[in-house]
Amino acid sequence: MSTPPSPPAAERTDGSTVQIGALVPLTRPGWAEAGQHLLAGLELAVRDVNEDGGIRGKPVELVVRDTAADPERAAAAVDELARLGVAALAGEYHSVVARAAAARADAIGLPFLCSSAVLDALTDEPTEWVARLAPPQSRGWQIYADFLLSTGHSRIAVATQPSVYWATGTRILRDHLAPRGGTVTELDMSTLDPTALCDELVAHRATALLVLVGHPEPAVPIVKSVRRDQRLAETMIGAPAGQPEFAEWATLLGDDGAAIPFLRYLPERLTPLGARVEKTLREQLAEAPSFVAFEGYDTITVLADVLRTHGVDRARTAESWPHVAVEGTRGQIQFSRTPGISVWQWDRPPIQVVDRDPAEPDRFRILHAG
Repeated sequence: MSTPPSPPAAERTDGSTVQIGALVPLTRPGWAEAGQHLLAGLELAVRDVNEDGGIRGKPVELVVRDTAADPERAAAAVDELARLGVAALAGEYHSVVARAAAARADAIGLPFLCSSAVLDALTDEPTEWVARLAPPQSRGWQIYADFLLSTGHSRIAVATQPSVYWATGTRILRDHLAPRGGTVTELDMSTLDPTALCDELVAHRATALLVLVGHPEPAVPIVKSVRRDQRLAETMIGAPAGQPEFAEWATLLGDDGAAIPFLRYLPERLTPLGARVEKTLREQLAEAPSFVAFEGYDTITVLADVLRTHGVDRARTAESWPHVAVEGTRGQIQFSRTPGISVWQWDRPPIQVVDRDPAEPDRFRILHAG
């Protein structure tokens, strides 16, 4: 796995480096495995940029802060990183945390390229300071809804917890499925245990259950309970938020974690750069890199191009988003304004619906692409 962030005492603020702040969840209750993959991609890209001469002759320094999935902690980190003099901000995986970071970055005028968070409303109002690589939740989850319908599932149940992210995902699914004859039943896991959830699935005659809850708790017990209930042998389990992407899922669930479709933001074929990065990240992580690791690498690749071209002035960086045209690991990256999205958005990030192959759980099957 990637090395932990350097302590504050090791950080240089004398202008000898170009500093980029990085927000990553590295400790619980954050999804630490996702954070480790994100950081691995960020760090590898920094190394590659520096081997290529850095930014106008200065090496890039990544100044890492652990958000631990805490929005207040992330907002405070944005203020701290701004005081340290970072040229720009990168990273974050959790949507609610990224939303807090984006709001603060917008308020103080710090360019923020968000790597992984998908919540459509990343800021309340349109902003010039924030751009994003991950697709907006509305697009990805509509593609997932189309996949459900194409595989014959129209009676959908969602096991969910109170959260803006889960509530927004449920609304997107319902709004997309209802005109096409689909229904979505919400099952609140703050009032149900996994056994009671199984009874509700039988009562509602749901053909698919979507796990819209935290990982590993209560996602893992829910999957185990549904898999062991013979009444639900034909019920598909899905996880659009991507929990099965990471090795911990397979470790905790074994065969039960296979055949659970989820969203992944990779193309069918990586670019030549992506193939090289994949090889290095696999060696570094001692496992297959997730799409989150590629998002991290692409974040630094874009920021390095912007800083080389326009310098380290924050306002000029923010003005550069519409002019970006960078070949990343997953295709050419360009930003545009998308209706309903308040930040500069990579216009066509790749989206797949995949699952782990029951015959070979370490292998992913592409089921649908959008």
